[in-house]
Amino acid sequence: MKITGFKLYQVPPRWLFLKIETDEGLVGWGEPVIEGRAATVAAAVRELMQSLIGKDPRPIEDHWNVMYRGGFYRGGPILMSAIAGIDQALWDIKGKFFNAPIYELLGGKARDTMRVYSWIGGDRPHDVGLAAQGMVDKGFTAVKMNATDEMGYIDSYAKIDAAVARIAAVRAVDPYLGIGVDFHGRVHKPMAKILTKELEPFRPMFIEEPVLAENNEALREIARHTSIPIATGERMFSRWDFKQLLIDGYADIIQPDLSHAGGITECKKIISMAEAFDVAAAPHCPLGPIALAACLQVDATCHNAFIQEQSLGIHYNVGNDLLDYLVDPTVFEYHNGYANIPTGPGLGIEINEEYVIQRAQIGHDWKNPIWRNPDGSVAEW
Repeated sequence: MKITGFKLYQVPPRWLFLKIETDEGLVGWGEPVIEGRAATVAAAVRELMQSLIGKDPRPIEDHWNVMYRGGFYRGGPILMSAIAGIDQALWDIKGKFFNAPIYELLGGKARDTMRVYSWIGGDRPHDVGLAAQGMVDKGFTAVKMNATDEMGYIDSYAKIDAAVARIAAVRAVDPYLGIGVDFHGRVHKPMAKILTKELEPFRPMFIEEPVLAENNEALREIARHTSIPIATGERMFSRWDFKQLLIDGYADIIQPDLSHAGGITECKKIISMAEAFDVAAAPHCPLGPIALAACLQVDATCHNAFIQEQSLGIHYNVGNDLLDYLVDPTVFEYHNGYANIPTGPGLGIEINEEYVIQRAQIGHDWKNPIWRNPDGSVAEW
């Protein structure tokens, strides 16, 4: 079997799909994208695919190493996202070749279903109590929300009080609802210490990215101030990025993104590496159906994966939503806060390519907003 070609589809709301074709008629799908940099990642995919045309798609480990180690400069969000999408597509082909879901090729399932959470509140969190009640009514047992608007290095306690009031509104819905509170890198260390301490009475499931990944050394001090589990990792892109985080021991949950951190091959290794440090995993995935299918295939095999992000109804999904591009939108089947792990060959999903082509004609040029502080300085989004 040989790889004969590939196609890229930039589709709404903000996704990039990759289709890899073979001479035996098997095709694989991947989702290589960095939100806001889809065209840049597409260029990297085209460069990397040049070395794969004419090759057997099945020796994935070798292909991964060639893509990663074959360039003198490596790592980072663009290259690792390009590798991630290609890797997902290669695994999809391999699973179809053996007529087995990817999880069977990775050692088999450690679980039958996967707990998931849903987003509430949007970029600037509002009406979160009502939104949380809506998710509970739909059967979800966990939600995630942004903690704050933009926040300066040292900022007003009024913003702390507002954030606490929002969390209180969500906690009032259900005393045992899982609440992920995403600091989103907006909160710098001085204010993160204060906010984390104030949130403790509401018993969040975790706080996410209390500081930016480039400031992970600050997790040491934040961990000393709280018993709330600390999650981070969506802006870390390889096992080498996660190595020091795990050695330092201040993160309780890692959140690699299977469309950003080297795909199925790399994230399986990252999550398994974390298990040796008694650290849980909650893969990042505010993306499309291919990315979610890849996550669920890996989640199925990882004992320390405890919950999965998914984008159904997320505020970014304008024009199209998670299930729109699937032939069978029931494949994930959300029940009582859990998603089924697709059992079909490869990723276990069937992409509606005709609809993908149609929506790719519309495309997108999604960019994250640029926020500014009251003094005019750029704020973290």
